[in-house]
Order: sequence, then C-alpha cells, then structure tokens
Amino acid sequence: MDFKGSDTVTGPRAEDHLPHTARAAVKIVIVGGFGVGKTTMVGSVSEIRPLTTEETMTQAGIGVDDDYGSETKTATTVAMDFGRISLTDQLVLYLFGTPGQERFWFLWNGLFEGALGAVVLIDTRRLEVSFDVIGRLEERGVPFVVAINDFPDAPRYPVEDLRAALDLPEEIPIVRCDARRRASSRDTLMTLMRFLHSLAMTSAHR
Repeated sequence: MDFKGSDTVTGPRAEDHLPHTARAAVKIVIVGGFGVGKTTMVGSVSEIRPLTTEETMTQAGIGVDDDYGSETKTATTVAMDFGRISLTDQLVLYLFGTPGQERFWFLWNGLFEGALGAVVLIDTRRLEVSFDVIGRLEERGVPFVVAINDFPDAPRYPVEDLRAALDLPEEIPIVRCDARRRASSRDTLMTLMRFLHSLAMTSAHR
C-alpha cells in the first residue's frame, strides 16, 4: 500500500513533545508480510512525524525477496518504522513497524522485546504470508489482534472463513481496517488495547 496519499503528518508539530499528562507508555508492534501496509499504518496514525527506514528496492532483491506488487512498490522497510499516538491524555502508544522482507526478520526479536501486544496486518490476496508471522508471535507469547487491510482489489471473505484459514481461536479479534486512514488505524489499536485489557482481567481473576 502506497505511503503517499495516506493521512500522514508532514512536518514538525507542537504535539511532537510527549504530553505532560502522560502517565503510561506502551510498546506495540505492527507486523505482517511484505507490502501489507505496516509503514502506511504507522504513518497514518502517528501524531509525530514518523521515523521510517525505507530503502529503494533494487535488482539485488530479485529471487530473494517477495516481489509481489513490485510494479508499484519502489521502497521497502529494512529496519523498522516508528511512531507515537496518545490514545488518552494519560496513555501513549509507541508503535514499531517491522520489516516485511523475510531476510530482515532476524530484526523482529529485538523489536518484540518489551512489546505488550501486536497488530498483524493481513492482505487477503496473499494470506499465506501471514502464517509464519502469526507463528512467530505465538512462539514468543505476544498477544495480538488481526487487522485485514482493505486493499481496493483484494477479495473480501467472511471473518469466520479467515479465522478458520488462519487457525485462530475465537478469542482473538479480527477486524477490517484501512491503513491509510487515521481513524481506522486508531480503531484497530483500540481493539488491541481492549483485548489486552480483557486478557489482564482474566489473568487477575484466576
């Protein structure tokens, strides 16, 4: 998904400074395969100018990287994306977008450290690239929600069919989103925070 045309912050703003009312900061990772919209989501929702580590895609990646969408995608994240959003006056989320190219997945372990939860972005045109992503989160015990990025030409399947295809239990939320839109991306993050809260409450009552 093209970063251009998203609801992005284009210059320094007063909000770049952490609100003085902030009392809690939470690390969240945005994960997914190549080209599913991670950079776009971080950029669209961040209240500060997002930090990106995109590099131009070259011929060297042919036969090594996933080349889906290469006719329109000219750059790829090689380390991480970073942004910040205040969900309330007191709660701040630090967002870390992971690189999608499989050869950069060794960086994920460091990005997962200290993360409270994750958003898994899904492209229904390439559902198979999500299997390893979800498997890595499950191995590390990182709670997550699944967000189906609504690409214009992507097929739409019933949520329960997607749940079955991804082999996800009923309690894991699956939502639709448009990663280009701030409100939609923010709603996805709110879904994750509600899910994390429910897990914490369940654990507290055991």
